[in-house]
Amino acid sequence: MTPRVKVCGVTSATFAAEAARRGVGYIGVIFAAKSPRKVTVEAAREVASAARAAAPGSPPKIVGVFVEQTADEISAAAAAVPLDVVQLHGAYSDGDVSALKAAGLEVWRLAVDGVDGSGAEDAVLLDGRSGGRSGGTGLLADWSQVPRLKRSGRRVVLAGGLSAANAASAAATGADVLDFNSSLETAPGVKSVMLLERLLGIYAGFA
Repeated sequence: MTPRVKVCGVTSATFAAEAARRGVGYIGVIFAAKSPRKVTVEAAREVASAARAAAPGSPPKIVGVFVEQTADEISAAAAAVPLDVVQLHGAYSDGDVSALKAAGLEVWRLAVDGVDGSGAEDAVLLDGRSGGRSGGTGLLADWSQVPRLKRSGRRVVLAGGLSAANAASAAATGADVLDFNSSLETAPGVKSVMLLERLLGIYAGFA
């Protein structure tokens, strides 16, 4: 199975529409306070609306990335955008995951320090790590964990340092979703349609 493409850190409604027209499966908006790609709920709503309008027959799922917000704050933001998926980076419990799923959201949770969730989440996220920071580092995740997680029946989202140059190798791990961010930018938060087209052209070669 060819993994779906997620473009994360989208800040532009115009880019979101172009990505949706090209069949990108997931569009990520970041709510983490320290991220250079942080968006407001209002900006995320514009991104989501543009993406959905551009591909009404098969719209991308909109993913919200959260680090420090509470489950209640995440639920409120998700309803306001609205989001389809929430991606959790931080100390989120199984109770938080269950509450978000009860609100109708798909939940992806970051694997941290070798702990890859309890199975309560819908997917495990593997991302690059730098010191105490997981996600948004541009570093590769531990790809060797993907086959182990897949053998245990888990759904896997692979992020961290993914680009057109390593997309084929990343897809060969068996991950369900490949998460691209800074490799599609000309500056932090400024996504390039040209770079996206280059990635998708390479992707089509092994799809």
